[in-house]
Amino acid sequence: MLKIFLFSIAILTVSVIVILGIYAYKNMNYDKKPLNKTYSTGYEEKQITLNDGTILNYAEGPNNGPALLLIHGQSMQWEDYSRVLPKLADNYHVYAIDCHGHGKSSHDSAKYKGTAMGQDFIWFIKNVVKEPCVVSGHSSGGILAAWIAANSPENVLGVVLEDPPFFSVEPDEMQDTFVWKENFEVVHEFENQIENDDYVVYYMENSYLWGMFGDLRKLIAGSTKKYRAGHPGEPLKLWYVPYKWIHGTLYLDNFDLEFSETFYTGSWFEGLDQEKTLQKIDCPTIYVKAETQYGKDGVLYAANSDEDAERVKSLIKESEIITIKSGHDIHFEHPDEFTNIMVDFLKKIK
Repeated sequence: MLKIFLFSIAILTVSVIVILGIYAYKNMNYDKKPLNKTYSTGYEEKQITLNDGTILNYAEGPNNGPALLLIHGQSMQWEDYSRVLPKLADNYHVYAIDCHGHGKSSHDSAKYKGTAMGQDFIWFIKNVVKEPCVVSGHSSGGILAAWIAANSPENVLGVVLEDPPFFSVEPDEMQDTFVWKENFEVVHEFENQIENDDYVVYYMENSYLWGMFGDLRKLIAGSTKKYRAGHPGEPLKLWYVPYKWIHGTLYLDNFDLEFSETFYTGSWFEGLDQEKTLQKIDCPTIYVKAETQYGKDGVLYAANSDEDAERVKSLIKESEIITIKSGHDIHFEHPDEFTNIMVDFLKKIK
């Protein structure tokens, strides 16, 4: 009996070690397989320089259908779409772009305004895509997608707005929102201190979200500081923390924090009226919204409220709203659902 017991303990121990090994490997490598598949599908990373010297970095897929321009959300970059890019390439000619201040595009604070970025993306459609396209934008990229559709209708076949924070995004609108407390306030405070020069470490030490976990934040912040010291310039990955919990830090080393400051001050919206922009959209539109949630402290955890979402829908002439139980980064968390929405959208634009 003792031998059987010891053998069972050994088997259980090995099983636990294997499971932990698989779990740790996934957390440390979750982004590699989708990106490798993206490149094997035929995507190529490219750059184009505008007349004023602005560099726009982007990935282009094979030509298998109508053109599709993807605009990521704040602090992300084009690779954040890697989970959906291979399947989207079956039906679209995809262009996934790095926004100004992100990835390998120019980090020029003079261009950190919605209208300036929108004009450059219209130039990109005219000079690189060279045909009217579907435009899909996530978060603040959704606001840009809407602005492009409103101000260059001849270049837009249809628009997909992925959880854009309309009416909960300018400084006076978002004081009681998760994004204000978790991102914009933390960045602003980081920019006005000199003790810590690594924003990833500073964020983990001062995060509103991680502050809810008590002593766990101290453990994770300590692990973050140790990891970053041993892996300078490498994105944060902690083997014991689920990768979805810290995915938002993956591209921070390639993100200009001055871009975030323009949302803290509101300067990104100079010359951009949210309501008028939405009213001008006159093409098929899908508004994909993550389900609204509030914290126990009353803070809005979603991009915007249900009331603001209905306001968005009512302002766009030809629009449909799809609500998904998801976090903010829908295409990352639910790639199959997002891909299906984009493929079904082809029926509307045809």
